[in-house]
Amino acid sequence: MPIKAVFFDVYNTLAGFHPPREEIQAAAASEYGLKLTLEGTARGYHEADAFMNEQNRTRPVHSMDPDERERFFAEYERRVLKGSGHDVNAEFAARVWHAVRRQEYRLRLFPDAAPTLDGLRGRGLRVGAISNINQPGDQLKRDLELTGHVDFVITSREAGAEKPHPPIFRAALARARVRPAEAVHVGDQIDSDILGAAAVGINPVLLDRYGNHPDYSAHPRITRLDEIAGVLDRMR
Repeated sequence: MPIKAVFFDVYNTLAGFHPPREEIQAAAASEYGLKLTLEGTARGYHEADAFMNEQNRTRPVHSMDPDERERFFAEYERRVLKGSGHDVNAEFAARVWHAVRRQEYRLRLFPDAAPTLDGLRGRGLRVGAISNINQPGDQLKRDLELTGHVDFVITSREAGAEKPHPPIFRAALARARVRPAEAVHVGDQIDSDILGAAAVGINPVLLDRYGNHPDYSAHPRITRLDEIAGVLDRMR
């Protein structure tokens, strides 16, 4: 069955923090006398993001009350810091997390995002983004300057569910007006993106920008967004 639509995760797939989150973390940690390494922060974020994805599978973070979110992000930050060898308690980690929140940063498209999206649309494919970010899709599209590069953005707020749960993927299929087997979903998280897409019959592709899954072979794996064109060619 021919591929007619390609969906993309947003965070760490189409866009990342600017300044990079490694720099944000280093600045916040330095306020408390901690020195982080780039490799350690990347390793810590890998563990922390997996922790967040597991939490969102059972009870989404956005549904927590303020005290629960405070405890969650203290543990999230503790895992980030542990990547650089700093095994701190939850109270200390919470203080660093608040320092992270005080930094000035925003999401910005990666340099390879717009050219890749435009190239796929030039092939006549329907292109969408699927995100667990808790804001309306049209607002996210404007904030990231995705207008003209994607046909739509589906968020968990609109779908009433977060990846990896089926409703958010089915909402994207409905917007694209395609069957699951006619769609590809590209994302960086095995649990929420890859397994979530596969569970509803969408063809998943792992984007491994940071080399966290070098041996992954259950589904196609790419390290740059522009490699998706070759994957699609092989699916024909």
